[in-house]
Amino acid sequence: MRRRRVSLLLLAAPLMVAADKPVLVPDISAREVQIRYSFSGTQLLLFGAILYPGGRIPSRSANIAVVLRGPVQPILVREKAKLAGIWMNADSNRFRSAPSFYSVATSRPVGELVDERTAAIYELGLHNLQLSPGGGALPEKERRFEAGLLDLRRRQGLYAENPSGVEITGGVLYRATINIPSQVPVGTYTAETFLIDRGKVIAAATRDIQIDKSGFERFVALAARRHRFLYGIVAVLMSLALGWLAAVAFRRRF
Repeated sequence: MRRRRVSLLLLAAPLMVAADKPVLVPDISAREVQIRYSFSGTQLLLFGAILYPGGRIPSRSANIAVVLRGPVQPILVREKAKLAGIWMNADSNRFRSAPSFYSVATSRPVGELVDERTAAIYELGLHNLQLSPGGGALPEKERRFEAGLLDLRRRQGLYAENPSGVEITGGVLYRATINIPSQVPVGTYTAETFLIDRGKVIAAATRDIQIDKSGFERFVALAARRHRFLYGIVAVLMSLALGWLAAVAFRRRF
């Protein structure tokens, strides 16, 4: 009987510890974003609450980090150089799994919330992304191309970092706004919310967001994906037809 009582206490211990931790209840202003011909970008509001068990007083040292991540994809980055007065592709490097979109908003700068190891584990911040280079290149080259990829996607609006983008009210409610550019890739996005206190991630929660094309844009995207050969032929024929019409109009005008 004594052994049974001890084993029950051991089993109950993790449950008691888990029940003592805060819980995140996140939500999103839109679970689905439709891209139409007039789509010029939008904003997503990520908000929620921090539930403290047993009516515990909210921690004043608690902070929030919100990460919106798009589907990963392989990418080939090319480096251009000016040779004989002409810009040409001089070098390239491949990444096996770079996120197509990444935006992080925090209540304080990442460096003030967690140490470098924790930031790398949870991929908090642009410089902590695991880009998975293709390998075979020297470390100096990989770092140069990683910096180039980050800079390119930051200028495209596909990568962003906002160190003061999360507002916490009363230590319980939080909200963050993330910009979605017009050229955002389609797919299933993951919104991750992390509760950080005294340098440790003590709670996490995720929500999915679907970004997809609709109307004529969706028809074209599906046709290009399902019937690549026919789509290529139609694209070439349309280009030839438009070129012929432009040539005819030019001759009549002059």
